[in-house]
Amino acid sequence: MKRRHFLRQLGTGTLAAGALLGTGCQQQGTAEPAAAAPAAGFKPLKWKMVTTWPKNFPGLGTGANTLAKLITRMTGGRIQVKVYGAKELVPAFGVFDAVAGGTAELGHGASYYWKGKSEAAQFFSAVPFGLTAGEMNAWLYHGGGMELWRETYAPFGLIPMAAGNTGVQMAGWFNREINALEDLRGLKMRIPGLGGEVLARAGGVPVSMPGGELFTSLKSGAIDATEWVGPYNDLAFGLYKAAKYYYYPGWHEPGTTLEAIVNRKAFDALPEELQVIVQNAARVANQDMLAEYVARNNQALQTLVNEYGVELRKLPDTVLDRLRELSDQVVAEIADQDDLSQRVYASYRDFRTQVIQWHNISERAYLNARG
Repeated sequence: MKRRHFLRQLGTGTLAAGALLGTGCQQQGTAEPAAAAPAAGFKPLKWKMVTTWPKNFPGLGTGANTLAKLITRMTGGRIQVKVYGAKELVPAFGVFDAVAGGTAELGHGASYYWKGKSEAAQFFSAVPFGLTAGEMNAWLYHGGGMELWRETYAPFGLIPMAAGNTGVQMAGWFNREINALEDLRGLKMRIPGLGGEVLARAGGVPVSMPGGELFTSLKSGAIDATEWVGPYNDLAFGLYKAAKYYYYPGWHEPGTTLEAIVNRKAFDALPEELQVIVQNAARVANQDMLAEYVARNNQALQTLVNEYGVELRKLPDTVLDRLRELSDQVVAEIADQDDLSQRVYASYRDFRTQVIQWHNISERAYLNARG
């Protein structure tokens, strides 16, 4: 009976997820999921989700909203999730501690923001010249990455889940031309994670700040350049009003995984069927965000170039070649700092090697043939 009840609950949740996404819930832009009536005999759990993103921000913020709606509806209202944007309940970079400490049951952000907690955390978001979105999902779900991610967060009382992906990002917005590596020297740029370490090695000055501060800082000259995500998000932030040159490709973030983090005590208190629903809601949200970025980015790019006169530039090959060399050095050195980082790096590196071999005769070969 228990097994039949569990399967019935999971099946209902899966149908609810499909119906929810089919109605375009992510594009509605409301942070509050419609509260479903909880199943008879169950007192609804009121969960808070804190995020590192501005409230309802396209792609990232609405991706958090989508996850909240999925959990609320897939559980039949037994878990009701309220979303808080950056600074509404805690600062943007206070998400990790807030969820670990029980201020909120859920968080939505990116693991490279927490390198101060664990160097190994950065590998689960983006590695320069590393895995693409599809490759990241393959490593996490079928290559041992998720097990290592859970081990990394376990000491903090947190359970991580992949809950979105931006795909390949842009290299960023610059108020100076980049024609050679020397042009990066002294450049003050907002760039987090391992990409920031690489920029520092190239002579630049990486700056860490939440997304809500980017426009003002770039416009005022407090920073010379910034990366954020890609055209869909960058258009929404109005970054074209603060910088002239828009460079690609996003060497530093080739497939950035966004995360949901769950307070372990809150998660462990759930019955098994609700635990499974929360985990699978994150997987649905993970895929949906990537699909949205693929669908929206080019239209936004055409608006930036054709309507606002943005100068689209490719980083010179000589610059990319040197950044790749520096990336290999930086990543290896960071991985050498502790046993956990070494094991995460070894798993990531080995998976990257074998997936490149496959993609050389599949994805890369097909894209070259397509032209």
